[in-house]
Amino acid sequence: QVQLVESGGGLVQAGGSLRVSCAASGRPFSFNAMGWYRQVPGKQREVVATISYSGRTNYADSVKGRFTISRDNAKNIVSLEMNNLEPEDTAVYYCWRAPDSWGQGTQVTVSS
Repeated sequence: QVQLVESGGGLVQAGGSLRVSCAASGRPFSFNAMGWYRQVPGKQREVVATISYSGRTNYADSVKGRFTISRDNAKNIVSLEMNNLEPEDTAVYYCWRAPDSWGQGTQVTVSS
């Protein structure tokens, strides 16, 4: 059983920065892809960024150039650095571990 616990969400003004992190426990961490998704009420959960075990990254077009995903396999942590935040980034952010493990979510709110 994999457990994913997010931290670091909060309230920030537009243009500001936040970092969310996810600590994984349970099954070995290193060989699975990890990522971040987000969801707003009434909409489907959407991918924000993913990172493979080797460090290859992919980003949603809406966050390219502003968000950076990273992982520390030794510490079982995956993080998302979010810069130049926009009100449209407001959502609950979920940590994901392939194939189907999810964290409980952390709220990110960006005020205009």
